[in-house]
Amino acid sequence: MNVLFLNQKTPNEIAKSLAEKIKTHRKKLKISQEALAQKSGVSLGSIKRFETKYEISLQSFIKIAIALDLDNDFENLFTQKTYASIDEVING
Repeated sequence: MNVLFLNQKTPNEIAKSLAEKIKTHRKKLKISQEALAQKSGVSLGSIKRFETKYEISLQSFIKIAIALDLDNDFENLFTQKTYASIDEVING
């Protein structure tokens, strides 16, 4: 059996994690859902649905990230450092 497969998260688990991180950051900044809706241009209903059911369009997710000043985090989203040798891995 493939052990890596057992450790993979489901799409819903990933969406939940992202929603929780956004909600935590929003609260840390003391921004209400209503204020975030106004600032981001995403409807209040969409924000509530995202924070409770973890459902949102990619466009709305990006708008929320921009409104919370998290858009720079997308720059490294799918980048992976490549190593030429095991020594580079060990020595970082």
